[in-house]
Amino acid sequence: MTKKRKRQEDFQKVKLKVGKKKPKLENATDTTFKTKAIQIPEQLKEDGLLPTQNRKLNIKDLLSQMHHYSPGVKHNALLGLKELLSQYPFVIDAHLSSIISEVAAVFTDKDSSVRGAAVHLLQFLASKIRAEQIAPFFPLVSAHLSSAMTHISEGIQEDSLKVLDVLLEAYPALLTDRSIILLKNFVELISHQQLSKRLKSRDKLSWMLSVNPNRRVTSQQWRLNVLTRLRKFLQAVVDGSSDTEDEGLQEQKDNSHSVRNPICISWKLHANNQQHIQLFESGGLRPKINSSFRLRSLASVMDSAEKGLSSAENLKSFIEIIIPLLIECWIEASPAQSAPILGNLLESESQQLMHQVLSIIHLLWKLTKRHDETYKMELWLRMNYLVDFKHHFMRHFPYSSQDTVKHKKKDPCKSNRNCMKSSNNIDHLLLNLTLCDIMVSLASTSTLQTDSGWLDMIRKFVTDTLQDGSKLNSKQVNRLLGVTWRLMQIQQNKVATEPLIRAVYTLYQQRNLLFPVRTLLLKFFSRVYQKEDLRTQRIRSRSKVLSRWLAGLPQQLALLGLRNPELSNQLIDIIHSAASRSNKELLQSLQATASRIYDPLEGTLVLLPAEAQRRLVQLVYFLPCLPASLLACLSRCCIMGRMSSDLAATLIGILHMRSSFAGWKCQVQDNSVNDVDYFSFLFSTLIGFSREELTSLQGIRGKPHISQTQLSPIRLYLTDLDQFLHHWAVTEVICHSLSTIPSQSQCFDILQTGICKYLVGLVVIPDSTAGSVLCAINKLLDQACIISENLHRFLASCCYSLLYFLLTIDREDAEHLQKRDILWRSCISALALLPRLLRLMLQSLQVSRICREELPVVAQLLRLLMQHGQLRSHMITNEFLVQQIIKDIMTLKSGEVQEQWLTDLHYCFNIYLASHPQTPGPINTVY
Repeated sequence: MTKKRKRQEDFQKVKLKVGKKKPKLENATDTTFKTKAIQIPEQLKEDGLLPTQNRKLNIKDLLSQMHHYSPGVKHNALLGLKELLSQYPFVIDAHLSSIISEVAAVFTDKDSSVRGAAVHLLQFLASKIRAEQIAPFFPLVSAHLSSAMTHISEGIQEDSLKVLDVLLEAYPALLTDRSIILLKNFVELISHQQLSKRLKSRDKLSWMLSVNPNRRVTSQQWRLNVLTRLRKFLQAVVDGSSDTEDEGLQEQKDNSHSVRNPICISWKLHANNQQHIQLFESGGLRPKINSSFRLRSLASVMDSAEKGLSSAENLKSFIEIIIPLLIECWIEASPAQSAPILGNLLESESQQLMHQVLSIIHLLWKLTKRHDETYKMELWLRMNYLVDFKHHFMRHFPYSSQDTVKHKKKDPCKSNRNCMKSSNNIDHLLLNLTLCDIMVSLASTSTLQTDSGWLDMIRKFVTDTLQDGSKLNSKQVNRLLGVTWRLMQIQQNKVATEPLIRAVYTLYQQRNLLFPVRTLLLKFFSRVYQKEDLRTQRIRSRSKVLSRWLAGLPQQLALLGLRNPELSNQLIDIIHSAASRSNKELLQSLQATASRIYDPLEGTLVLLPAEAQRRLVQLVYFLPCLPASLLACLSRCCIMGRMSSDLAATLIGILHMRSSFAGWKCQVQDNSVNDVDYFSFLFSTLIGFSREELTSLQGIRGKPHISQTQLSPIRLYLTDLDQFLHHWAVTEVICHSLSTIPSQSQCFDILQTGICKYLVGLVVIPDSTAGSVLCAINKLLDQACIISENLHRFLASCCYSLLYFLLTIDREDAEHLQKRDILWRSCISALALLPRLLRLMLQSLQVSRICREELPVVAQLLRLLMQHGQLRSHMITNEFLVQQIIKDIMTLKSGEVQEQWLTDLHYCFNIYLASHPQTPGPINTVY
């Protein structure tokens, strides 16, 4: 067999027959398979524990999408987060850590829309999350912010400033804790490091402004944006400092008489050893004790980076870096040196940049004053930067704005050189004042001759600004007064300070000043006066302008009234401070205005709140003279109820101390309070009603205002409970003052004369007046006093009218029931003290003249008088009168069924009077 034949046999072709299946190959793969349905009902159920938004995504789904590679998915996830958290705010607390970490991570995202959505979500979260909640996660937020600020992408750097704005507004204290890192980031945003050509080593690197043509804004606009945030950041650092001071008035440390909150002392409690007064060297709410030992602050044990700008070394290092860069920015924005300058006009963008430069320097200057060695820091600043500041800052001083020309009607306000804001909303006056504040802080008394040139420029600018009549806002005035105060401290002679004080007084005399502006001016003048008062103890050379200002304060207080209580309080504090120092001009003005201030109807005293009233009452002590007309006003203020009874008691005590009955060992001021006027004040206040008011009461008839009985010629006018309690509290103080007068018999005669002249003969008397008269009689009466018959009969009528009123009060009348104990004690004390008074009252009980309805009241009165222990002996003495009254009652009730009240009367008479017990004990009276 040939080879070809054999090869064909090895690969024989299988012939297939029609209708037969093809045989399976030996290496064929079986491709058959079977399927079954899988049931997953639990996984298809929605998670009911986590709320979802409109796209049915919960918080976990949205947070997981934050890691997606697609910018659109991440953008939608951020929008969904805001939607979900706005609908379900409780989710924030449950997933705060995850939300903060995921949102902060996209600060450096490459897509601008994602970063914008992250900023909006962060702004929303800032309004929902408190600082203490986010504090544990804030280092992570701050780290992502620093990464964004130092990112190579210009867009991410620009958006990082928006994140910074949100955090500065919501969490300034947390953000300033990492001040060193963020300050370095600010510097790197506008500059870059460069090796100094003069130095061969790399030990010292200099910073220079950087220019990036790839930014969407100009280099100057970019620097303006960065410096604006830097200024806000430094402002947050200053505000977070422990020693807060006024921005314009920073020299509080040298004023030992600055206003402090006083310690309220009740001399009554102190006299009774119920209140302990602890005195400190400096006083105030935070007393300071003079000691050579100092506690080491916590900042001294921290790392230098952790101290931040609270460390003098860190602050110096940052100043050395930032000041040269700020000067370069100023040079770019300042007016061209070659071009002619007319008023040193500035364009809008340049003015904004210069304003930010000066504001940053001003804040740095404020931070230097917070350190212990302030004097050394000021010397260091002067030595390093005064020359540059004079050359660049003061060269074109003062600066003004250049507005875009518009064809509009001329505004008279804009034509003013110091009309505060230009069309670009920039305050050029504040720019000049900030520059003045920076410069004057570098000057001192020892450098006055060297700095006289530019100090004269600043002094002229400040004086012109104060006197040109412009309407200044509070921020401008605060900075302006700060510069003025510093100038007065640098040159303290009267020739230099008097024009400045006169200029401030010109501003003070403007009408319709804003309340914050008026407050700043008052504080300034108060500090100047206190400073001058310390100096004039040795050299008596007072400022005439300051004296004129002080003399006008009482009149301003009288005119102000209730229109501005806060301003009135400030005026009162200043007047009180000057009056306590016996300022002659102020006391004369206060004396002339006292009748308007203490007017009982429309005076400042009755219009202001309680605390201001207390200060005004204290001013009465300093008045040179207290005439009768003023005492009449003060008496009406005490009894009208428009100030508290405690305050009225304070006023009465002050007048008593000013009188000749105070018992002073040294000679008091002559004729300060006339004795006759003082007694008139006490009597008028004791009565509680003026003559006109008592006259008008005589025409009132019937209930519910009048209590009337047929057995007494006096009808009682029923006062309101508040008026009654106030009058009674004042009465107790008046009685105490009367009891301290040495000659009690003469005092009683004066009181008796007043009662007989003004009260005896009246038909209607207020119940509080009747009770007050009885109280005063009980307090002053002694064996040497002789009571007239008219007073006896008047008091007897008052006693019966009061007792009748007390016994006929309805139990449902809660208002008058509270008067019962007070009036009952006064009547019983008077009856026990004056036996003739009791006899006259019993003689007036002529039951034949009364109606039958009044008989039970008379019977109850007799029963109570017999039961009272203090009156037992007097009732036994008048047994015949009592027996006759009972017989008259029995005569009127003869032929009728004996009622219970009549039985009780017979029983009491037989027990207490008919048996004549020798040693009666006191019995509690129940009525």
